[in-house]
Amino acid sequence: MTKQKIYTGKYTKTQLAILVLIRIAIGWHFLYEGLVKLFISNWSAVSYLENSRWIFSGVFQGIAANPGLLNLADFLMIWGLILIGLGLMLGALTRIATWSGIFILTLFYVAYPPFVGLDYGVPAEGFYMIVNKNLIELLVLILLARFSTGHIFGLDRFYKLLQKEKSTMHDVNGTVPVRDEEGTEGAGMKRRDMLKSLAGVPFLGVFAFAFLRKKSFEERHLIDASSGATNQPLSFKGLDELTAPVTTGVIKDKTFSRIILGGNLLSGNAHARDLIYVNKLVKAYHSKQKIFETMQMAEKAGVNTLLTNPILANVINEYWDRGIGKMQFISDCVGLNYMEKGFPPLPLQEFLDRIQMAIDKGAIACYIQGETADNYMQNGHTDALYRAFELIRRNDVMAGIGAHHIDTIKACVDEGFEPDFWMKTLHHHNYWSADHPKWRDNMYCFDPDGTIEYMEQLKQPWMAFKVMAAGAIHPKDAFRYAFENGADFICAGMYDFQIVEDINIANDILNGKLERKREWRA
Repeated sequence: MTKQKIYTGKYTKTQLAILVLIRIAIGWHFLYEGLVKLFISNWSAVSYLENSRWIFSGVFQGIAANPGLLNLADFLMIWGLILIGLGLMLGALTRIATWSGIFILTLFYVAYPPFVGLDYGVPAEGFYMIVNKNLIELLVLILLARFSTGHIFGLDRFYKLLQKEKSTMHDVNGTVPVRDEEGTEGAGMKRRDMLKSLAGVPFLGVFAFAFLRKKSFEERHLIDASSGATNQPLSFKGLDELTAPVTTGVIKDKTFSRIILGGNLLSGNAHARDLIYVNKLVKAYHSKQKIFETMQMAEKAGVNTLLTNPILANVINEYWDRGIGKMQFISDCVGLNYMEKGFPPLPLQEFLDRIQMAIDKGAIACYIQGETADNYMQNGHTDALYRAFELIRRNDVMAGIGAHHIDTIKACVDEGFEPDFWMKTLHHHNYWSADHPKWRDNMYCFDPDGTIEYMEQLKQPWMAFKVMAAGAIHPKDAFRYAFENGADFICAGMYDFQIVEDINIANDILNGKLERKREWRA
């Protein structure tokens, strides 16, 4: 009988032990990377693929641009890392796990080689000009592929033993006992063989203990922080603290959450007043991945609708295509050029093209944005408003009209407009910057009492927006004021870490004693 070539005869037990420990350590790394990605909500390799900069960058970017391929790549990456890690740690299918690890690390290296000119111009830990951590680990795995350590310490050894019918092997004549690689006859090796076969199990147990402790610690502590300037705790409520999903209402045949996620923050628009850094900060925070995380968290809290500018339509489509969530969206149809002072109307055809784009991208409803409607009605462009409104209607999409000024709503009613819903600002003036003599990004509902009185008589549902006066009024005050004074829905811009607290506030108000005069219109 020909014996399988095993390397223990050439190397000492210490050398073999080191090789096995190296294998287990790399397996630990792979398993950790896979599990971390598995437990991160909405983790995706999309940013990694999109930013590839070397010879196969087009291939990687093509995968990122195709939702189906991206979902497959994410799945294979997560479970590939996990299975390779388990294989290396336990010594199970060791050769397959080793070469699979080499393949993945090669892809990592090709996607992001640490070459001069392909980096971002700053020193990065782990990147050492041509050599990086991926290359080092790849070379070590190539070394391990030369030695079948799983047949020495690992489940591969156990599998091999199961294939033997007897613990004692004989040569082809059946007379000479064949000793194992350490020179001991098989009959006396059962317990030792078992220990060697399960050598990786204690390490896996230590890994599991450490990983669960780390995850528990993060859940208990990493959501809280302390500000050095104020020494006040920053407590961010997680989904486990959600009292209940927010309630819903129906407009025509469509269901909308009573709290609608506002899209200004997600699209990088913030009412910063005189804080010059805020807009850049908001844009930096809301990466595509963060937008996805915010939308998914909102959905888990019962918020099923996002109100946003068509600028986010492609991101929303990707959110759907990748199967992350089903958030529906209302498009605010902006007919203004924000780059110009005085908000002059866009050319009508460009305005209509934007509306059509939003509809084509799947908007469940469109409304004429507030400042646009204000401008058109105040400057006699009623015909433009008609054409925009009819375009929405012709596409069998719910149509709304928005306004900052209640006179705009009155004028639209007088002109015979009958939208499916109204969008109207609503907030009180009991905040410190409300008495500024001129409008300077500090007031959005100029006549709250007149708004409440007039909106009470309208039969269509009312979605109130700017209820917090762009962050000047606390949600507890703002939400109650809006719901009690006639709003059927509230559009609220929220960061991901505000969602649960805001929904809990809304639930307390909606499910408690609500002193509301206007009948619910949805």
